[in-house]
This record gives sequence, structure tokens and C-alpha cells, in this order.
Amino acid sequence: MTAFSFRFSRYISLHFHHYPANYAFFVSPINESCQLLIHPNPTLENMANSNVAFFFFFALLIGHGIVELEASHHVYKHLLGLLSSAPANQPYRTGYHFQPPKNWINDPNGVMIYKGVYHLFYQYNPKGAVWGNIVWAHSTSNDLVNWTPHEPAIFPSQPSDINGCWSGSATILPGGKPAILYTGIDPLNRQVQNLAIPKNLSDPYLREWVKSTKNPLMQPTAQNQINSSSFRDPTTAWLGPDNKWRVVIGSKVDQLGLAILYKSKDFVNWYQSKTPLHSANTGMWECPDFYPVPIHGQSGVDTSLNGPYVKHVLKVSLDNTRHDCYTIGSYDNVKDVYKPDEGSVEGDSGLRYDYGKYYASKTFFDDFKNRRILTGWINESSSVADDIKKGWSGVHAIPRKIWLARSGKQLVQWPVTEIEKLRTNHISLANKLLKGGSVIEISGVTAAQADVEVSFEIKDFEKAEVLEPSWTNPQLLCSRKGALVKGSLGPFGLLVLASEGLKERTAVFFRIFKGHNKYMVLMCGDQSRSSLNQDNDMTTYGAFLDVDIRHHKLSLRSLIDHSIVESFGGGGKVCITSRVYPTLAINKAARLYAFNYGSQSIKISKLNAWSMKTAKIN
Repeated sequence: MTAFSFRFSRYISLHFHHYPANYAFFVSPINESCQLLIHPNPTLENMANSNVAFFFFFALLIGHGIVELEASHHVYKHLLGLLSSAPANQPYRTGYHFQPPKNWINDPNGVMIYKGVYHLFYQYNPKGAVWGNIVWAHSTSNDLVNWTPHEPAIFPSQPSDINGCWSGSATILPGGKPAILYTGIDPLNRQVQNLAIPKNLSDPYLREWVKSTKNPLMQPTAQNQINSSSFRDPTTAWLGPDNKWRVVIGSKVDQLGLAILYKSKDFVNWYQSKTPLHSANTGMWECPDFYPVPIHGQSGVDTSLNGPYVKHVLKVSLDNTRHDCYTIGSYDNVKDVYKPDEGSVEGDSGLRYDYGKYYASKTFFDDFKNRRILTGWINESSSVADDIKKGWSGVHAIPRKIWLARSGKQLVQWPVTEIEKLRTNHISLANKLLKGGSVIEISGVTAAQADVEVSFEIKDFEKAEVLEPSWTNPQLLCSRKGALVKGSLGPFGLLVLASEGLKERTAVFFRIFKGHNKYMVLMCGDQSRSSLNQDNDMTTYGAFLDVDIRHHKLSLRSLIDHSIVESFGGGGKVCITSRVYPTLAINKAARLYAFNYGSQSIKISKLNAWSMKTAKIN
């Protein structure tokens, strides 16, 4: 018997997350402690009746509400049992971003390369376009572009994961043997950590996985006082100088985010370190990632490497704000403590992988090409009702190579070079003057599915607007000074997924300000006019870009894919992903423009654009 407790609030909050596809329920009356008693029954023939009773009970109790989860995903209880069917007309499905044919996806999990094959596991609901019924779906690729689906690799089957198989990571053990650590939800709805290994190491596609009989390997107890509802998402493990494995798991105490550290000699028997790897007052840390980056060059290194020639990165996904934030610092592998560099800022005011729609990311070391690859989840900006209509929700970003900038103060990201083989129908411009107030169409490419690279040359810096001391929040500044607010040096950039007449457009642009002793570059992703459908989230995003524009041209690259715009400013120092759903600028009706709404002229020193072929995905 499993007791699912709940409380009354703005929503009804249930302390459960989901149940597996083959898990039936019978509903008993509420007991004296206000607990709804759910009796598991493993027989599929009873599922329909038990689910009807379950949902009928809640319909009588609270009507058509939302169940709010500890993990910040909403369970739409009246939709969980509905099978999605994707309509024929799909203007928002992507052409070269990873997504299954239908249904809900979120975090990338256990990403790795094995025997020359790239593996992507991901959180997936096989039954609908809302979160629930989560399994580890699995696809493989030879190039990180085209993907072949396989049967789900990990799904609820043990007491330690019977109520859910949540996120985790892969580690390559000595001898090239993969192992996966992942979070399971046990019968008490506690978050615990489990191990799975391949059944057949000779299979490069790793199609079958076996769970350890010793699961769970790490769990909350009365002794360790770990929060059982906030203990999830183990990292890739690394070896210390004592030849012991280390792994970090995200947690919190009140609003203190924790990277709880565990150690093991054999990857099976783990014990908790006396102190966390790191902590900060930024709320719950989901999907932590901890890895080294070389101080010089763009190569990647193995996760276990440490020494004077590397820095370490600690990334955390902030549950409070849904942002992936990181710091750069040093790791003492004797004391097992991570310390951010002086001047680093923790949380939302610090560095982010992406200043738009991007969350629950995961990196892995690609030893085949000697690089570190970043993968991430792009969630929807549309309403749940629209997600149900289109039959799917969520996509993954284009994998990005990631390395340390020359300054040593931030990371740089760039789409993997393999994506360029989809380029076709190349067009180019050079030395094109954009006078103040001008807009020029970039024709000759499929504007709804394109790759655009442009560099701008700026002069007359003394005419830049003065950056007021109070303008410290770049996203707020981009919102106040959107694409239609005329400035001096800017706004200038690209209008993508635009309709003829510009009733709809997503603007990706720059503004130049005169700051204290230097010029400041603001990069914005303005979605405010991206769609005539006002039910969508049309937030404007922004970040300051660290580039010396007096000595370097200002570059922008945008990957455009029907409802996604991934933009990279300054060679990848700032990334902004937009999730948009135009009603007019769809398919062949979409247009692409370069624009300058500032008063001063800007020169396009060069522009290259390509149509993008459709990848073979699932």
C-alpha cells in the first residue's frame, strides 16, 4: 500500500510524481490523516477501472485543477490518461532539432559515446503530451544530427524506481564499460539513486540494460537528514587521487542549494562525504553538472582530469527560476571542495548557458573527437491546450561544443560542426550598408528552416547611448528597449520567422551603449511580436556580451527551425534560444530580414545564409 499525501493550497499539491504505464491503482477513502490510499495492482486488465476511479475521485474533490509537484512539473491529472495523436498539419514541428514523433519529452539523460555511437537517453512520456508516465527513451546517432530510436532503456520495474525513473548520467568505467546512475521514486515517494549497466557490452547500440539488485545505492535516511523530495539527478562520476569514485546529487535545505557528494571504491557501495562539494542560497539544484575545462584551447578533457592546466565548471539548473547557471572555479580533489573564482556570481545574476528557453542540460566528453558536448532541453512557450492539440511537447537543442573563453571568465558555445552538412542553397552578402531605419530581406533561403551567420561593423562609437547606472538587468533592459525602440547604435540584427508586412517577427539584435570606461554590447531576443496568438509566452530575453567592439566585428549566428531560434552572439559568448509559434510566418510564408532601427548606419561586413535540409530523426 502506498499513501499519497496532499494539502490544500492555491493548487492541490500531491507528494507523488507519476506512475509507470503498467501500474494500476485502486482508490480507498481518505483516512484520518487526510491521506488518499492508493493500492498498487500490477494487472493491466484492472487499469482502466482503477484509473477511472482515481480521476473520478479527484474530479469530485477539486474539479479540473492542476497537481503541483515538488519537481516543478505540473501533472494535469485529467489529461494523463489521454493518448496523443498528432494532427497532419504541423507548422511548429522542427526539421533538424531532436524530438520524437509525438508526446512529451524533457531532460537529456546519460548522453555518451560508446564504440563510436552517440547515445541520447531522455525523459519521455509514451502516453501523452504532458508530463507523466516517465521512462528513459533512447536514440542513437553516428553524427549527433540524424537519430535512430530504440525501445525505452530504463522504465519502472523495481521498488526503488516503481514510481518513476528520473534523470541521471552515464559514466564510462575502466575498460570502456558504461554505467548509468539515475534517480528513482520508491514506494514512499522518496527520491533515491539507482544503478543500471548494459546487458550486452558487445552491442554498440546498448539496447538492453540491467538494474543492480542492490538498488537503491544512495537514499535519504533519518541519519543523513537528506530531503527525500529534493534529492535527484546524479552527475557523471569522476575518479579522485585515492582511486575512489565521486558523484554529485542535487538537493536543498530550505533555500540552500546543495551539491551532495558521495564516494565509492566499486561504483556500487557509496557513502556520503562529510561536506557537500558546494552550496549556495539559490534554491533547489536540479541536474547538476561538474567537469573540467582546459585553460587554453577548445579541446575537451575527461571528467576525472584535474591539475594546474584546467578549471572546473559547476552548473546547476535552478528549480526556482528554470535557468541553467554556472560558475568557473577550482576543485580541491583532496578536500573534495569546489570554490568559484573570485568575482563569480552564483544564481540568476551570474553566468548562464543560455539566456532564453534552455534547461536541464547535460555535458559529456566525446573522446572520439576530443571535445566536450553540451545538450539541453527546450521546453514549450505554448499553452498546455495547444500542446495537446499538436500532440507533442518539448525538443532538444542542437548539441553544442563548449570550452573556456580566453579570458578564463566564461564558457563559449558553438553548434557542433556536423550540423553544417545540412546546409544547402547558400546565399551571401558583403559590405552592405544598413542605414538608420532600414530593413532588407534575405531571400533565396527557406526562411523557416535556415542557418544564418552575419557580422556587423560599427563606427561612430561616440554616438552610442549612455548606459545608466541603474540599467544592470539586461533582460529588463531588452524588454524596455525592444526592437521597435529607436536608439543610436541599435537596435540592429535579424528579424526571423517574420511575416510579410512584419505583423509577426522574432527580433534578435544588438544595442551599443557607452559604459564606464568601455562600450557595452546588449544582445536581445525579442519575442513580443512573434505570434498573433496571445496565449503564448512571448518573453523578451537579454544579456550583456563581453566583446571589444572597437577591435572586433560583432557577429551573430541564428539557427532557425520553424518554432525555434537558437542564436549565438560574439562567437558563442552569449546564447539565446527563443521558442515561438507564429500564425502567419509559417513554412513558405516565413521571411528573413536584416534590420537597423538605430539612427546611425551599420555595415554588414558579411552575411552567409543557408537553407537547412531535414534531418532523419526518430
